[in-house]
Amino acid sequence: MNILVSGGGIAGLATALELGTRGHQVTLVERAAHLRVNGAPIDVRGDAIAFADRMGVLPRIREQRIRMSEHGVFVRADGSVAARLPVAEMSDSGDDIEIAREDLTHILAAALPTSTDMVFGDSVDALADDGKGVDVHFVSGRAERFDLVVGADGLHSVTRRLAFGPERDYLRHLGLYVALTDLPGEARADRTNPLYNYPGHLASIARYKDKAFGVFLFRSGLLDYDYRDLDAQKQILVDAFAGHTEWKIPQLLDAVRADPEFYFDSVSQIHLPTWHRGRIALVGDAGYCAALLSGRGTSLALSGAHILAAELDNAGGDHTVAFERYEQRQRPYVEFAQHTVTDGGELIVPSTQEAIDARNARLQTIVT
Repeated sequence: MNILVSGGGIAGLATALELGTRGHQVTLVERAAHLRVNGAPIDVRGDAIAFADRMGVLPRIREQRIRMSEHGVFVRADGSVAARLPVAEMSDSGDDIEIAREDLTHILAAALPTSTDMVFGDSVDALADDGKGVDVHFVSGRAERFDLVVGADGLHSVTRRLAFGPERDYLRHLGLYVALTDLPGEARADRTNPLYNYPGHLASIARYKDKAFGVFLFRSGLLDYDYRDLDAQKQILVDAFAGHTEWKIPQLLDAVRADPEFYFDSVSQIHLPTWHRGRIALVGDAGYCAALLSGRGTSLALSGAHILAAELDNAGGDHTVAFERYEQRQRPYVEFAQHTVTDGGELIVPSTQEAIDARNARLQTIVT
């Protein structure tokens, strides 16, 4: 089958790999002009480890394993350690694999069959499913027809909006915003990764390999802003941490102001009653974002890619049957992941000083 995969992140690359190795002709289109490698390290957890093995990429993933989270410590305003991040408590099975996003991206991209057509600097802007195929119009002006379209274009999926309706109908905001900024001056052999809280806020430094970045989280209702307006996003973050000069907050905010690739977004989930409509299906955050607090977004992308492609094979190319079976098999993983976020929020961003103190006291008794 001739299949378009929209979005070149982890979900899109994994889907293209799974479909391509099964003999489908795959076009992978990515809005950015290059592979998207920015972002915090990610986890491969639970059954997704077995799916990665079936994809043939698990050995390379294990080779690139990092242990950033294991060096996480909650600190006080003066920088002294208050408690350690409870990595074992956050694990699915004890065999979770933490890996840099850029490493997993390159591993998946390198594994793509040579028949996969990768198109950068373009994206979908219109879809017309006539029941026999999908006519796709791209921002560049070109148009093509595909047997199937798979939307793997993230939380703000254009594919989902075109096929299922506006984002507001399916987005469930979890009351937090997240920001990431590059910290080139913090990359060093000392791998201690400090996390500083004051009520409803987190500022932290994360180091791995030769990289370092700042992480911010803060509690807020849903904000109205242009998620592609970098200056507006920076100002929202600066305002959220205004008046706080303790720990390293001023230096981290200076890094935000100087970062041309600063990342900012809501911590939100996507809840859809179905992930397919006609010849169009969704994989990963586009269909069922669980939010970063679950630690399972990458695992859902890998399991979704594998299951979707496998069910297309099992159904002999009958997409109607395959999409239904895909949802039946993937839904339990999604529901589990989406239900785990409450505990993560209370652990990482307690809303009161009393909750911060209680967390630290609890962790001091169980983590050595």
